[in-house]
Amino acid sequence: MTTEPSTRTATGRGLTTGTLVAGLLAVCLAQIGLAIPATLNGLFQSDLHPVGSQLTWISDAFLLPVAVLELTFGLLGDLFGRKRLLIGGASLLAAGELVSATAPGIHQLWAGQALAGLGAAALFPTSLAILAAGTTSPAQRARIIAMWAALLSTGGFLAPLLGGITATYGSWRWSFVVVTAIAAASAAVSALFAVNSSAPAGRSLDVAGQLTIGLGLFSLLYAIIQGPTDGWASPSIIIAFALAAVFLAAFVLAEKRAKSPLLRLDLFRNRAFAVASVVAVVGMFAFLGTAYSVSIRLGPVQDQAPMRTALAFVLLNGITLVMLPLTERLLRTAAPGLLLGAGLLLIAAGDYWAATLPITDSAFTSLLLPLGLVGLGFAITVSSITATAVNTVPVHLAGMASATTNLLRDFGFTLGPAIIGAVALSRAASNFSDSLHDSALPGALKGAGTAVLDEGGPLAVNGASTTSPKLADLHPLALDALGHGYSIGFIVCGSAALFSALLALITLRGRAAPHTDSTEH
Repeated sequence: MTTEPSTRTATGRGLTTGTLVAGLLAVCLAQIGLAIPATLNGLFQSDLHPVGSQLTWISDAFLLPVAVLELTFGLLGDLFGRKRLLIGGASLLAAGELVSATAPGIHQLWAGQALAGLGAAALFPTSLAILAAGTTSPAQRARIIAMWAALLSTGGFLAPLLGGITATYGSWRWSFVVVTAIAAASAAVSALFAVNSSAPAGRSLDVAGQLTIGLGLFSLLYAIIQGPTDGWASPSIIIAFALAAVFLAAFVLAEKRAKSPLLRLDLFRNRAFAVASVVAVVGMFAFLGTAYSVSIRLGPVQDQAPMRTALAFVLLNGITLVMLPLTERLLRTAAPGLLLGAGLLLIAAGDYWAATLPITDSAFTSLLLPLGLVGLGFAITVSSITATAVNTVPVHLAGMASATTNLLRDFGFTLGPAIIGAVALSRAASNFSDSLHDSALPGALKGAGTAVLDEGGPLAVNGASTTSPKLADLHPLALDALGHGYSIGFIVCGSAALFSALLALITLRGRAAPHTDSTEH
């Protein structure tokens, strides 16, 4: 391991201030990149006119490479050094955001977000692994994990503020330009100040594992996102689900046979790690599904100003930073099951409350308490998941454990927009169609409404009926249908959080003893 000059202050024996700043800035950057498209959905809808599932794909174009490639980047960091991945990941993210900023249409925007997501896939696991590698005690690791989670959430609330300000006083394109500049700064800080670390012992590339999990996750997410547009019984969706099952089963077989697996399946014999993994998927699906529902409610449906969406995301993410001192103390003193359960119960309560709000209620004050509960629950949950998983494995497996936890968390994040978009839009389309059929509107107007619905879905009907006087009578039907659809989305998210809470409370009793093995290179 390289060393820094002795004049630099060390946070611990192996963790210098430069490494700490580089790691925290990297995860903050990655989360900014992940969160910013959701705050701009209303502007994407009005400017680029996406139809069907195209709006969902803007967010998931970023999230998909994150979910698919985090395990691989965790391995590459262990093998070749984590500093290189911090620099390379930030550089890729900068390039992707620049491509997005110059996009003339939806397809280049997808390409840019996918490239930026590739960079974030390197930053999420590497930032945690490089910080965990330098810790020397369970207490220090708890403090670092709490800081890492707080900076992750900081990115989550800076993104909507950035999106709201640039969209209000400029264009959504400037949001991506600013993220490009932040990414360039992150790459520079990592290059100048981060201390490299690695853990190559017993690790090697696992091509079969990466191919099978990549194809499996892509097939699954494609089926979920395209299902409402193509039809759940269409051949392409059925084939995609079948391919997902085959490739994910093949991944398990490949990992069992690999000499140096991408993911050591025996990690899941640890009950705390296994439960944290399940909660990471289901609980984080609940959180980002909630955020996605809020962004659609305030943006494309109610057509509120971008700053309203920004303030909502501040509530959802900003509480984590405020709670940092308390979270650090809880991670050291409280049972992991109790922490996870409490956080997830708060998320569930906020979601069930949000589901009761009528879509005609555009007052931001109505959202304050529901979103505050979800944000408070997320602040507790995200740190607890990470600590529960990483603290129960030896330090030399911190790269694999953090990459696995990040993959599962971000796979849950990816499922949020995918599943909630599918459920809400399917339900809204059905409700609108039924209401239109039963209404007393003229036949010509019914035909026009059906044509717009078939072409672009219920969001397109809502947008067209707002801007076109000829279609204005369709607006109440579209608004009511979308409100009902996204209320069901909140209920689905709340139920997922409730399930995760019960799982954590029942299975995680007592406190897992953290490993303190410090084998690093």
